[in-house]
Amino acid sequence: MIVGLFIPCYVDQFYPQVAIATLQLLEKLGCTVEYPLQQTCCGQPMANSGYEHLTQSCNHLFTENFSRFDYIVCPSGSCALHIKDHLHDDKNEAAATAIRSKVYELTEFLTDVLKVNDLTATFPYRVGMHQSCHGQRGLHLSQMTELVAEPFSKPEQLLKMVAGLELVTLDRKDECCGFGGTFCVAEEAVSVKMGKDRVADHIKHKVQYITGGDMSCLMHMEGILRRQKSDVKVVHIAEILNASI
Repeated sequence: MIVGLFIPCYVDQFYPQVAIATLQLLEKLGCTVEYPLQQTCCGQPMANSGYEHLTQSCNHLFTENFSRFDYIVCPSGSCALHIKDHLHDDKNEAAATAIRSKVYELTEFLTDVLKVNDLTATFPYRVGMHQSCHGQRGLHLSQMTELVAEPFSKPEQLLKMVAGLELVTLDRKDECCGFGGTFCVAEEAVSVKMGKDRVADHIKHKVQYITGGDMSCLMHMEGILRRQKSDVKVVHIAEILNASI
């Protein structure tokens, strides 16, 4: 299979190691991966701000870049969900429709398509898992605790395959971190308080690392941790699944 690697713009600019880890991990698992060099922002920030009508250029470029792949994989639940739910191209709607059914968040792809049941990764640390809202409530990567239903978590399923990793149980495992894209700009005080609460839960359980599938959420918590001069670090799940410490 040929996989198109879809990298969010903030990952490209601030956390390129996440993109590299995603590429290496997919290749280790037998995928042929290509990275379209002309890709840009998927348009989610504009759409979230009420300007979806201005995202047509982003949509058309995305369709041009990714229509030829068997699968499209993204290390971000929010960006993957945006494409799944909102990609339309008035110049080639058939291609856009096909893309919406081929785009996957990384852990979703590993569990549902590749059906990974064994990893060679090693990460000997105490880790807290942050379930991002888009991944959990939009992509259904894990169960919501308010439902009376069988619990599951695709990211946790993968983390439990990593040698040496101690996955902690949090008090409020699916609580929002407060980032919310443009929400953190429009509602700064609320966003920060939510982030502090989320970080406090991890610190209470003495984690060494906070991981998750959305670097945007981790970036938000990383800023809070730095201001608190905490020793706790953040790391994207792709980096852990690709680790060989």
